[in-house]
Amino acid sequence: MNYHNGFIEAIGNTPLIRLRGVSEETGCDIFGKAEFLNPGGSVKDRAAKSIILAAEASGELQPGGTVVEGTAGNTGIGLAHVCNVRGYRCVIVIPETQSPEKLDLLRALGAEVRAVPAVPYANPENFQHRAGRLAAEMDNSIWANQFDNLANQEIHLTTTGPEIWRDTDGKIDAFISTAGTGGTIAGTSVFLKSKNKKVLTVLADPTGTGTWHYVKHGEVKVVGGGSIAEGIGNTRITDNFAGAEVDDAEMISDQECVDTVYRLLYEDGLFLGGSSGINVAAAVRVAKRLGPGHVIVTVLCDGGARYQSRLFNREWLTKKALVQPERQQ
Repeated sequence: MNYHNGFIEAIGNTPLIRLRGVSEETGCDIFGKAEFLNPGGSVKDRAAKSIILAAEASGELQPGGTVVEGTAGNTGIGLAHVCNVRGYRCVIVIPETQSPEKLDLLRALGAEVRAVPAVPYANPENFQHRAGRLAAEMDNSIWANQFDNLANQEIHLTTTGPEIWRDTDGKIDAFISTAGTGGTIAGTSVFLKSKNKKVLTVLADPTGTGTWHYVKHGEVKVVGGGSIAEGIGNTRITDNFAGAEVDDAEMISDQECVDTVYRLLYEDGLFLGGSSGINVAAAVRVAKRLGPGHVIVTVLCDGGARYQSRLFNREWLTKKALVQPERQQ
């Protein structure tokens, strides 16, 4: 019999999907690592698993305890799943600007959801700071602290990177990833570079972040206005991102993100979120720069159902001055 012993063991070992349309356009093999197929529905299942198991191993988290986190949604969803498996209470502090689908799902999973106004990280009322204070006030609790908890990047160093290397037979030429906490791009880039220093690693950023300028010019500086993207982009260098080995960065506009999300739906049948659109749009740019014949891997972070009322809503897109692409016959 071949099976996983529960939710936690089912996390990871997601397949690579060759993206037909963009591969044919560029002459490269562009693959998306299907992280939306994790049991909790996103790449953040990996971080949730790693953070909780590390806290258990260190003794910081005891039976019957509480896990508190400030999150844009997906890490919270992963944590809620893992907390259910391990018997912990889960408290999520989330910016009220996040999609209603995420808030509803968190509540359905049994998490205690505290939606707060969205304010910059420098503001002490930022959702991350509020989560840290809340955890400090509770007995037998931990603050998951996904942005600066290195258990986040560790699981990508030990699982995501090795899986990509294995599934490409070591023939990967470039890896492209967005960064919110920085865990995915840090752990994966470090592993891939340890196998082959020539693997090009590229940050894919939405507008309004400081990390694109940091990679390009060595200084954190916010470039561009805000973005519709949720859970990615940052205006500071997190402890996780500080460990990334990144060669270059691409900044993707909201319209290019939307165009790519719909292209993936119409050409590849993949119903994905905005971070996947940003990743694939950046991968296309890198493929065109490298030229035909290269192997490029990016991350398909989560599914589109979590953004159905926004990214797949013509009225909402119009209010954001964005155009919903039509299916080409």
